[in-house]
Amino acid sequence: MIPAQRQKYNQQFNPEKYQNFLNELGLGYPEIPFRVAETPIFVPRVLKEKLIAAGEEIIKLIKQPNFKALTDKAIPANWKVPNENEQPHFLTFDFGICKNEAGELSPMLIEMQGFPSLYGFQHHLAKTFKSSFGIDDSVNHLLNGFTEEKYIVLLKQVIIGQHHPAEVALMDVDAPNQKTAIDFFVTQKMLDIKILALADIKKIGKQLFYEENGKQIRLKRIYNRLIFDEVANNTEIFKNSFDPREELDIEWVTHPNWFYRISKYTMPFLNSEFVPETRFLNEIESLPADLENYVLKPLFSFAGMGVIIDVTPSDISRIQDPENWILQKKVNYEPAVQSPDGGVKAEIRMMYLWPDGGEPQLCINLARLSRGKMIGVRYNADFDWVGGTVGFMED
Repeated sequence: MIPAQRQKYNQQFNPEKYQNFLNELGLGYPEIPFRVAETPIFVPRVLKEKLIAAGEEIIKLIKQPNFKALTDKAIPANWKVPNENEQPHFLTFDFGICKNEAGELSPMLIEMQGFPSLYGFQHHLAKTFKSSFGIDDSVNHLLNGFTEEKYIVLLKQVIIGQHHPAEVALMDVDAPNQKTAIDFFVTQKMLDIKILALADIKKIGKQLFYEENGKQIRLKRIYNRLIFDEVANNTEIFKNSFDPREELDIEWVTHPNWFYRISKYTMPFLNSEFVPETRFLNEIESLPADLENYVLKPLFSFAGMGVIIDVTPSDISRIQDPENWILQKKVNYEPAVQSPDGGVKAEIRMMYLWPDGGEPQLCINLARLSRGKMIGVRYNADFDWVGGTVGFMED
């Protein structure tokens, strides 16, 4: 997308250099179970500005006084967690890179979350790309004037807050063995906080504790990486630990309700050149004549599960709970990233941190490359020049 950067990168690329890069990336960490792409994305200033503008439009909706009222039905009744705060601490917006009617590269919103992403790993990934492939300072993976030092300071402010690091833990159902565990370990190295599986945490009264060197240490703040969808069919696991839906004396970063509020559910409320036409299925009176140009998505799923790409009227007639589905205009990705043997499709996730009492701040990004029908790993298993990566954006 920045021709000079792309040409320079591709000319010096070779499989040995890529393997050395992967070795450096994983040094001192558990094996990375997902595919890391052969290249970053070089994002020109004009496209970066569109990505920033698109994000600002979404944030404007989230900051509306009636946003919670608009999204109350987004939270499944059986997964509502008490003591919700007034804002998410994380915002992540996924944009497919497309071409607009003028033939210019332009972002189109695919997904959004009020939930943390790979805030530790993405910085580590970008630094390793830069050192391994000699990427120059005219492009940067950090945004909005952030330096490494400033970024880590804000990350600490958001995740640790006013507490001692020992009183804060990153938590997931089986944290050390998750696919994204490398992000957990990078984050631990950056912030000096604990990584705990759900089973490591015990409840005494309304307070939560973990054990270290035979001592009970009280948890005051949880950096929450647990997605309820992953445990929906196995709530027994809460019995030996704690149930997040109980009244607890704990601070959430971020509160679990925001995972649902800022999600596919939010998209029908957005009207923007950067957002594909999206409607709740139960509110559609007559189906579009060009149904083949739409996708059908369940509201309460993640990682692309349950999405129907080639929609037919019979697919829609079989839906028993249309209030839990959206019909969305297809987004046509432009194969804008030039690999040695053709164009590759790209998606860029703009990642914000929102400190307590502050404003959301765009600071870093994540990118994914795809040759398959969808962006996710499972759709690209047999290709190269695909997988997780990062955008280096023109200053």
